[in-house]
Amino acid sequence: MLRLIDATPVPLDQLSTWADWNGRTRGLKLHVVYDPGSDHPRRLAITPSTVNDVTPAQQLPIEAGATYVFDKAYCSYAWWTRLHDAGACFVTRQKKNLRFGATRWRKLQKPKEKGFTILDDAEVKLLSSSKLAIPMRRIRLKRDDGTKLTLITNDMKRPAIAIAALYKTRWQIELLFRWIKQHLKLRKFLGRSENAVRLQILAAMIAYLLLRIAARESRLILPAIRFAGLVAASLFIRKPIAHIDRPPKVNPSAARERGSPDQISFCYA
Repeated sequence: MLRLIDATPVPLDQLSTWADWNGRTRGLKLHVVYDPGSDHPRRLAITPSTVNDVTPAQQLPIEAGATYVFDKAYCSYAWWTRLHDAGACFVTRQKKNLRFGATRWRKLQKPKEKGFTILDDAEVKLLSSSKLAIPMRRIRLKRDDGTKLTLITNDMKRPAIAIAALYKTRWQIELLFRWIKQHLKLRKFLGRSENAVRLQILAAMIAYLLLRIAARESRLILPAIRFAGLVAASLFIRKPIAHIDRPPKVNPSAARERGSPDQISFCYA
């Protein structure tokens, strides 16, 4: 089980005086736990923009056997320890102010993969504090564009290249945020009150889930944006979802009745 955790700001205009200012934007923050395997959000929370990203994550129930992937904003030694003790793994980026010392270097089985190259893999221990008393591992890699990343994980079994690939999938939740904001109208709000804004955010997430469920149940292989456009164009048309991408029948096999069942018809001798 793979779970991606991230948050995105929901900026509001100056007329929303109730919204908090965090130094960069005034608005709310949408926190999501996303399942890339089934392509749907599993949990979400809406908080003021001043709430730290890791705060809602600490309140989530931990799934044993799951692997949680998140960025360096989710740095909490107590939460990492809880994940480890619950039988879950995590993969994250190392913050610059964290110092780890290598206790054992691991041999690289396959250092190169599409998009990145593993530089080294080591079992490490946090030097600055004793609050993180769990087995830790550091993987340093280099992307094809030249940028370097340092990943931290408690997963001691997977090969380094697999852990790097897990972190690479975190981009899918960024695409989810972008898609929702662009195509489900989360850039403009119908109301200005806090309740109205929250309801519109929830409605957008419900709409996304309904679209994904409908596409899966009908076994349609269409891009999400194409399917959403077809549904929007067919809201007042009776048409099976499985045939939503097909043109209407020009010559149906059965002739349509000329009259209406709700209208009186006359029979002339």
